Amino acid sequence: MSDSIVLAAHVALNPLDSTSWLASLGAFGVFLALFAETGLLIGFFLPGDSLLFTAGLLCTSGTHVVHLSLPTVLVAAAAGALLGAQCGFWLGRRGGRPLLARSRNRHLREGMVRAEVILGRYGYGKAIVLARFIPVVRTVLNPLAGALEVPTRVFTFWQVAGGLVWSLGVTLAGYGLGSSVPSIDKYLLPIIALIVVVSLLPLALELLRRRRSGSGPDPTVPEDC
Repeated sequence: MSDSIVLAAHVALNPLDSTSWLASLGAFGVFLALFAETGLLIGFFLPGDSLLFTAGLLCTSGTHVVHLSLPTVLVAAAAGALLGAQCGFWLGRRGGRPLLARSRNRHLREGMVRAEVILGRYGYGKAIVLARFIPVVRTVLNPLAGALEVPTRVFTFWQVAGGLVWSLGVTLAGYGLGSSVPSIDKYLLPIIALIVVVSLLPLALELLRRRRSGSGPDPTVPEDC
């Protein structure tokens, strides 16, 4: 049994710790964290990928301190991801670019630059789906799409497609691994670290491709820097 899970069950909610969300709030914590991360700019720091994976793992049979229902977690994950993205889009449509420009947080500003690069390179559909798998970008792209007046039907279709693949896919991956590997709790922290690295791969590969070809600026740095 993972010491981090035991500890999370006995302390106050730590917003940076996925096991703390689950121990404190259960499946509702999945919904709340995903809604905030994908719909509200203040949620950019929340551990979406690791939260989904850990929630799936804790749905497996075993001696977990926290045990969750897989159907309930899947519904909560999908609802949080889809409703959050639509809320972010609506806020961007109503507030426009000033909503994003007000933020002085470096990570959010860099995320906006990356989101604009992805939108320009891949178009609406691919960008909206790809953004789901990139931390911070999945927070910024939804209001940015609203500010850029992406057609509501186009945004909704692709955010639903990407949101379901991301939320259900990562959760089921955690459930599948937890079901097949005994005492997987012992390796939870290294696994979460690996998930974070994997979630950054799309951006890293794009950066590497640009450096090799020498085409275009670094997508992580604003052009006026």
